[in-house]
Amino acid sequence: MGYAAAVLTTTSFVPQAVRTLRTRETHGISLWMYVLFTIGVGCWLAYGLLLGSWPMIVANVVTFALAMAILLLKLRYG
Repeated sequence: MGYAAAVLTTTSFVPQAVRTLRTRETHGISLWMYVLFTIGVGCWLAYGLLLGSWPMIVANVVTFALAMAILLLKLRYG
């Protein structure tokens, strides 16, 4: 169940991340939403590490990297 949840939630985030990375278009993205989201994903990653839960760790490493990239683009081009 954990792997299915990890794949579905992470995969759902990828199209938006790819689009933002390709276009560098960040005007429609809320800065504070991405700040809070990235911190939240970092917390889930830390929690997964504490539990030793590989589905949580892998999903949140990928999502954190994508969210951080979008957040950095928002700060740079926003």
